[in-house]
Order: sequence, then C-alpha cells, then structure tokens
Amino acid sequence: MKFQSRSQIEAMAKFKSQGDLVTSFYLDTDKGRLNRKEIQLALKNLLNDAKARACGLAAAKNKTESLLRDLDLIADHSGRALASSNAAGLAVFSCSQRKFWQALELPHGPRSRVVFDTNFYVRPLAAILDKYSSICALLLSRREARWYDISMGEIKALDELKSDVPGRVREGGFEGTEGKKIERHLDAKLQDHFKKTAQRTFDLSKKHPFEWFFISCEDNHGADFEGHLHSYLREKIKARIHSHVGDSPTKVLQEVLEVEARLKKAEEEETVRKLVAELERGGLAASGLRDTIHRLNQFEVQSLVVTHNFSKPGRICPTHKIFYLDELKCPVCDKKTDVVQDIVDEAIETVLKRNGTVKHITPPSKLDRYGQIGAFLKYKA
Repeated sequence: MKFQSRSQIEAMAKFKSQGDLVTSFYLDTDKGRLNRKEIQLALKNLLNDAKARACGLAAAKNKTESLLRDLDLIADHSGRALASSNAAGLAVFSCSQRKFWQALELPHGPRSRVVFDTNFYVRPLAAILDKYSSICALLLSRREARWYDISMGEIKALDELKSDVPGRVREGGFEGTEGKKIERHLDAKLQDHFKKTAQRTFDLSKKHPFEWFFISCEDNHGADFEGHLHSYLREKIKARIHSHVGDSPTKVLQEVLEVEARLKKAEEEETVRKLVAELERGGLAASGLRDTIHRLNQFEVQSLVVTHNFSKPGRICPTHKIFYLDELKCPVCDKKTDVVQDIVDEAIETVLKRNGTVKHITPPSKLDRYGQIGAFLKYKA
C-alpha cells in the first residue's frame, strides 16, 4: 500500500498495544542513490542488529518472541518488496502479539531504523507528509485544457477538454468593421472555453479534492480565465507555472515538484517567523523542549513546530501519562516514571491523537535559536 494521507498516520498513532511491544521499521530504498546490493546489505545489517536488541531487552518471553516474529515477517516482506517495487522508502508497522500489520511504500527515502516501543514510531511519516501537498495542475491554451493530479511525488492525468475556438484573425474587412465582428466572435468563443474549463475544474475539485492549485495559461490569458473561477478555487491558486498542454507528464511533474519544494521552504520560514513573533510579544506560543512538553501536559498545544530529526530521551508517568524530561518520580502520584526513547516523537504522536497539527522545519532555521521545538497554543492555563 502507498503512503498517501494523514489518516494512515492517525491509524497507527491510535493503535492500542495494551502494553505489548510493537515494531516500527523504516528502510531507505531510493534506487536513485543506492544500488540493490547496498539496500540489501543495509536491510540485513538492520535486521540482525534489531534481533540482537530484541533478545537483549528485559522483557517477558512472549513479548520478545512477538518482536522476533515481527522481524521475520518484515524480512520476508522486504525481500519481496525490493524485487517488485521502485518506491524510495519502505515502512512496516507490526505487532504479532495483537495480529496487527501495516506495510507502506514511501515516496521519500527515510532514515533506516527499527524501533521497539509500546507505540508505533510515526514521526518519519509525518515528516514525509509535510514535504508534499495534494496539487491540481491545469495547463490551459486557447483550444485545450488538461488537468493533472500531483501527490506525494507522483502525477496522474485527471481530465482534458477541447473547444472549437478558431485561430486569431489578422486582417479585417472594409474599414475594419468585419474584422471587429470576427474578433468579438472569437473572444466570445474564447470566454466560453474559459467558462467550461472553470466549471470542469470546480467539478473535479469535488471528486478529487486538492490543497494547492497550479495554473499554466498561454497567451497571457490568466486574468481572463481566473475571472471565471469559483472564489473557492481562486483561493487555492499557489503558483503560475510554465508547462504547456503538449508537454509530457514527466516534464510537468518535474516543474511542479521544483515549485512545490520552493513553496514548502517559504511556508516553513513563515511558520517559524510567526512563532518567533508570537513568542516575542508574549502571546500564545511556547518554545524549548521543557516548556513545550509542559504545555502539552496542560492540553494547551494546538500546533507543534519541530526541527526535522530533533530528538531527546525523556520519561512518562505510567499512570497519568504525563511527560517529563528527567523526573525519576511523578510529582503527581510519586510513582517511578518510565523511560521513553524519544520524547519529541511522543509529543508528535500526542498532538496528532488530539487532532492537532505538526509542522516539521528543515534545519538550519531560526527555530534552532529557540531550542529546535515550539508550539502555537490554544490558550494559556
């Protein structure tokens, strides 16, 4: 199954292991950077190391056996996937004890790793999802329109339209009167073509919802066409591109991905700018790991902003599920806290479970000066 939406992350984040250990597996299979032998060697070493770690855990026998079954299933699946798939990455989430299994093909190569925990490690999925938006690209000429769906680095043709708009007329009749009539006729035909294209775009947006709208419009007719668009669609226009109706899907995809990457970078910079501005005025924002975790415990966090791959170990109260950085005992119940491998990942999963949002920031950025993590708050307790 291909990784395509946030709902897939939420399904993993909400999985209840009932205290059993689960396995999260990520493998970089980008054949554009790695050859088959390198990928197979990385897989072998990764699984061998994971088996050694599983056997070395101070866990009950049935939990260790469940992890080893997970790894055997992952080894079998990965071998078959490498022979049949061209995906840039592979992720598997398994809990043999609870008979849970989910394998995903990724559009972007993750850092190869195996994580054992009581919750699935979904942070790399959230980071990948943050890199892409669902995009509709419309290529428009005087006679044709072609729509493409671009999502997670892949392109798919949606629809096309052809209209009987005549070519331009260069010579008028007697004193230009006949020529003006012809021009008015041509303009009416052209506007009708734009209206049909705008209506078809609106219809497609209902069948194939998208976040961003890219438009290529020949002959500087962009303003005329956009005047026919529903206001809902005009608000989604993010870029004007240069591809033409006759260009190959591969060429269109290349331009769209380049533009998307620039927009995503600008979007990240704007998110950090807003966070810093909110912090400086003492508004609804927090920064640094300790304060952000405290706000999370108080249910104040609306949106988490975190540097990509930033991680720190931490602790959690097994009774109240309150996170701490270094408290050995929970101040609320005085019980011993449990170690968590990555408290940043726990924070991300918690925000997602509470229907909040997470924004991953590519380093270096101004967020580095504020502890590499921060949050926009709903309120201050």
